[in-house]
Amino acid sequence: MRYLLLTGLAGVLLCGPAAAAPRFVDDPYPSTYQPIASVPVLIEHATVLTGTGERLDDADVLLADGRVQAVGRALAAPANALRVDGHGKWVTPGIIDIHSHLGVYPSPGVKAHSDGNEMTAPVTPNVWAEHSIWPQDPGFLTALAGGITSLQVLPGSANLIGGRGVTLKNVPATTYQAMKFPGAPWGLKMACGENPKRVYGEKGGPATRMGNVAGYRAAFIDAAEYLRKNAPKKSTNEKKHWWSKSGDEDSGGDSGGKRDLKLDTLAGAINGDIRVHIHCYRADEMATMLDLSKEFGFHIAAFHHAVEAYKIGDRLANENVCAGMWADWWGFKMEAFDGIQENIALVDRVPKSCAIVHSDSEEGIQRLNQEAAKAIGTARRAGIEIPPEHAIVWLTANAAKALGIERQTGTLEAGKMGDVVVWNGSPFSSYALAEQVYIDGAEVYDRHQQRLQPMSDFTLGQEATP
Repeated sequence: MRYLLLTGLAGVLLCGPAAAAPRFVDDPYPSTYQPIASVPVLIEHATVLTGTGERLDDADVLLADGRVQAVGRALAAPANALRVDGHGKWVTPGIIDIHSHLGVYPSPGVKAHSDGNEMTAPVTPNVWAEHSIWPQDPGFLTALAGGITSLQVLPGSANLIGGRGVTLKNVPATTYQAMKFPGAPWGLKMACGENPKRVYGEKGGPATRMGNVAGYRAAFIDAAEYLRKNAPKKSTNEKKHWWSKSGDEDSGGDSGGKRDLKLDTLAGAINGDIRVHIHCYRADEMATMLDLSKEFGFHIAAFHHAVEAYKIGDRLANENVCAGMWADWWGFKMEAFDGIQENIALVDRVPKSCAIVHSDSEEGIQRLNQEAAKAIGTARRAGIEIPPEHAIVWLTANAAKALGIERQTGTLEAGKMGDVVVWNGSPFSSYALAEQVYIDGAEVYDRHQQRLQPMSDFTLGQEATP
């Protein structure tokens, strides 16, 4: 059984099993995603990187019923299986990007499409990125051609607390609900450092880093009080609240009875049902955010960008916090100035670490494998050898862990979703291309078949008029 302890200023102890705690994550916009029907597929005689740290040469991958059925050598397949010649090919799990703004900052990048930052207040956990997603964004399809099978779409980093992010399956769809990864937890986007103080410095604050921290604390104090007022009552005669699905839905205006969308999200984060993802560059600020998480009893799933993560890699590993990083972005603002190209490799060297390569870019997401390749090359020049079977984990298993979907995808293991990429060679070669992409066992992209190169209606344009 799990118990909830809120520490520090929150000063609240809610006793009892997790099953009795209020839930703040019921979904009024549920996933309607349905896997595409497909025949069994046997990819034969390929080099397979399983995402578990294992490399298998001259191996097979069997997909059926939307799932990985087996990985190994000389696999038997059903009579109706489609056989794919893997000689000279490499096979990996589908790539997962934990930091994307596709759909909320779609192409073309015009003001009418700018829906990623709700810059009306520094704390906006009430907004959800999914409600801004435009499924026709051509960026989804160019990402698919780069082997991206799942991605987390986040609000921007203008605010201290920017709102909820959502994890998607990268399939063409008319609605975002049809892309929504079934059962994936939401993420909560937070941001520290320069961005919030730059945006709000002339809007009434925060204008400083100390103002940033005061803003986080105030928001989580409110959430802790919300949790206390919504705690299960000892007596059945006491007033029930909105989350109990019965009784008075408004208890005279107090926050314990009237639903608050901002506090729903923060309470869900404290309960561990919403995963916290923090845009943060500097090591000292990451340490402050780790202390903040202890003060209010939530866990940080990942720091994003984290250009100084190499300075605190041991603490991140000890506290089970992932670091989503770039291969070589640095110096474009002061807080990015102490970034080094060995960052990913140095974080990765720490036992039990969770290093991730992410994009934060509609272009970078198309070649995350090449970003990882740059990190491998930099590590080699520093005397650190990272084999392909290990590096693929940065793009698959670790990313799945950060998003809370590791039981479903991220590795090629029996029972996992059939999210698979067939490459023309090593995915970490300068000449690497994703030739085939499978999602839930169905081929959704093929570099050599135009009918399997999906195109957004928006990119088709209009016929020229006389």
